[in-house]
Amino acid sequence: MKTKFSVRKHLSITSMLEATHNAFSKIPEHTKRTSCLSLTDCLMSGLALFGLKYPSLLQFDKDARKSPIQHNLKSLYKISQVPSDTYMRERLDKVEPRYLQKALDKIINQLQRGKVLEQYQYMEEKYYLVPIDGSGYFSSHEIHCASCCEKHHRDGGITYYHQMLAAVMVRPGYRSVFPLAIEPIQKEDGASKNDCEHNAASRLLKNLRSQHPHLNMVLVLDALYADGPTLKLIKELGFHFIVTAKSNDLKYLFEAYQASEKKEIIEGRDGEVRHYNFANDLPLNDKHSDFKVNVLECFEEIKGDKHYFCWATDLPLTESKLVQIAKGGRARWKIENETFNTLKNQGYQFEHNFGHGYEHLSTVLAYLMFLAFLIDQVQEFCCKYFKAALAQCTGRRHLWQKLQGLFFTFLISSWPGLFEALVRHDWAPSLEGSLDSS
Repeated sequence: MKTKFSVRKHLSITSMLEATHNAFSKIPEHTKRTSCLSLTDCLMSGLALFGLKYPSLLQFDKDARKSPIQHNLKSLYKISQVPSDTYMRERLDKVEPRYLQKALDKIINQLQRGKVLEQYQYMEEKYYLVPIDGSGYFSSHEIHCASCCEKHHRDGGITYYHQMLAAVMVRPGYRSVFPLAIEPIQKEDGASKNDCEHNAASRLLKNLRSQHPHLNMVLVLDALYADGPTLKLIKELGFHFIVTAKSNDLKYLFEAYQASEKKEIIEGRDGEVRHYNFANDLPLNDKHSDFKVNVLECFEEIKGDKHYFCWATDLPLTESKLVQIAKGGRARWKIENETFNTLKNQGYQFEHNFGHGYEHLSTVLAYLMFLAFLIDQVQEFCCKYFKAALAQCTGRRHLWQKLQGLFFTFLISSWPGLFEALVRHDWAPSLEGSLDSS
């Protein structure tokens, strides 16, 4: 059947998977191969695991031996031979995670080429809002590897865990988010939460600028990063920042703020009132008094519910721009709600242990999950096939279930054919065991 949909070729899932396959094929082998299975097949199988929202690697392994699933993995994901779950873990455990960042970069570059990123520009200065935050994705009292962070308890017990920092492009009013870079928090980053996250954040910031040297980014961060060394590094790398400010953590700054000549703006309509107070050019703290920031407070009341927000930023605060800057600061929740919560609760199984390994397996699988998530987010924003299919479902989980039903039942020759079938209501009686878009 000839599909009635159209989409820009380089933003289709077919093109994104081709770009990913190409990036994987350039990752060097770190062990001597003992079979004909390629590392690319192992990595693409891992991507398919998360793309198809499998609950476990063992179940993926069992199903991948069956027809038509074996056929569909080859036709849609270009997997020549699916590895067993044990072999996949062994091969992926040796892969250095930094190589997988290149696959994320390729898709972001295709978004830039397709002028999708232009739609995410923020304020007249054409900034890009990029919240940065971390989340845990593995915890155990027994299973661990050399990179596991450790929490030592008073009773002598140890909790081993992994955490991941992520930088995600967002825009107020847009649901889709685009992961730009992720960085694992490792044991060698330090013993305390502050040391761990700050050291990992330093690597993430440097990599983010290296990967996207020309993007004019405003980083949105929580209060953990409201310190001199981190904010100075952000400025040295050519970023702007909006960081949550807390009076208990920044007493020197808030004393200067209270003593300053603050300006006030009141905005309100339809039961929503916001009071903004702001001041520019204040010292961050006594150790870094030469580093100046601007402080913006927002007191919000909506139908009797009251909320308070406060940020420090290097963006100049003016009456015409403070509302937009406040919206940028509040966009930080998107990395929690639209990214980590989606990964945990919308079928990706972010907190499930698909395999831990001895070296890099847990981190490699996290990269593959983020990559599958990015591909889904691009489709949801750009692809008419995906949008039409999602519109006929009650949500993403329902869409994944319908997609799995077709993937597990019919021989599928193309992604357009699969999405066409998801949208049609009369496909089952007429397909005779196959889905095609020719």
